[in-house]
Amino acid sequence: MSKTKKSILKLANVWKSYNMGKAGILTVLKKINLDVKQGEFVAIAGPSGSGKSTMMNIVGALDIPTQGSIYLKNKSISDMSESSLAELRGETIGFIFQQFNLIPTLSALQNVMLPMEFINKPTSFAKKRAEYLLKTLGLADRMHHKPTELSGGQQQRVAIARSLANDPEIILADEPTGNLDSEAGKFIMNFLNTLNKKHGKTVILITHDVHLIKNAKKIIYLKDGMIIKTKGDKK
Repeated sequence: MSKTKKSILKLANVWKSYNMGKAGILTVLKKINLDVKQGEFVAIAGPSGSGKSTMMNIVGALDIPTQGSIYLKNKSISDMSESSLAELRGETIGFIFQQFNLIPTLSALQNVMLPMEFINKPTSFAKKRAEYLLKTLGLADRMHHKPTELSGGQQQRVAIARSLANDPEIILADEPTGNLDSEAGKFIMNFLNTLNKKHGKTVILITHDVHLIKNAKKIIYLKDGMIIKTKGDKK
């Protein structure tokens, strides 16, 4: 018998609204219920304006809901101090962004070391792990190059290495192939699949690309800030 996988991220009746001043209240997410199990590959899909960006911030514990609860590893993030949440987020979630979000003044190696230094890992440890991750991603000869000296595909590989720096349980990828050519995009998706299938990482992919969502075993469809359909756990 297969073991029931534990919940690693749970959203219960989550709403997110913004006060727009004279324009009134803008509600971006409504009645969101989502349970992500350890080791799942989940895609959150929807057209522009569906609430995906807000969902990414909520799922990534970068923002808290206006109403409802979010549990990350069974801990309610709304009840946590900012520093405690930052620590939990830094240790549990690795982020991959469409725009790479690398610091331009730092080398590839320094960019990858940064998340480890944020949680006070020794510099020697951070350097050794960053070197290992960059080598694993085929960037052994690009470690000391700055982002402007790298191609888009290389920058995204640095971003992936950075996302893995603290060996997080969840990889949150927001349109990770959006700025890449098809070959580089294929490499990124293959690597995410490897992380999920061989290393047991939970992968949450946020995208509007219908081709990318085929990689997921569970697909959450958003429209107008609501989950309108879920395709679950296909084999």
